[in-house]
Amino acid sequence: MGLKDQLLDDIKQAMKAKEQAKLAVLRLLSAAIKQKEVDSRAEVSDQDILAIIEKQIKQRKEAAAQFQQGGREDSANQELAEAQLLSTYLPEQLSEDEIASEIQRVVASVGATGPQDMGKVMGPIKTALQGRADMSLVSKLVKKALIGQTHVRHNLGYPLKFKSLMEDFFC
Repeated sequence: MGLKDQLLDDIKQAMKAKEQAKLAVLRLLSAAIKQKEVDSRAEVSDQDILAIIEKQIKQRKEAAAQFQQGGREDSANQELAEAQLLSTYLPEQLSEDEIASEIQRVVASVGATGPQDMGKVMGPIKTALQGRADMSLVSKLVKKALIGQTHVRHNLGYPLKFKSLMEDFFC
């Protein structure tokens, strides 16, 4: 059973159980999926549905942050509850260590040497971790890994005296 079929079954169950809050969230998700299908004029895949769910979760979290800044805790809690409900449709999230090891694997495979290679690394990482990791966290970890690559590259290539002269000249 695909995600779309599971979503439709959950909508039916929510209707039967008269769970209005859950039903509203699932209907909005279903509408977003249908909109994507209309826009692309094709059936959406599970990967596309995962991307839509991630986008909906991100929107809910941003809205909750705005509500908290405005002092509306009840609305913020509702948005967070909706985000939690949507996250049940995502696969199990990877730990930070698992994400870091995947990043190291991709960095080595593409031969990235510094921050200028961010795009070369993010493409394969995004397809590999889609739906299993928060992409903002992944982006931060990739930047951290690539900055680490830059320092390693510079420290290995130059004699210490020349390196200190270069740092004095350029800094």
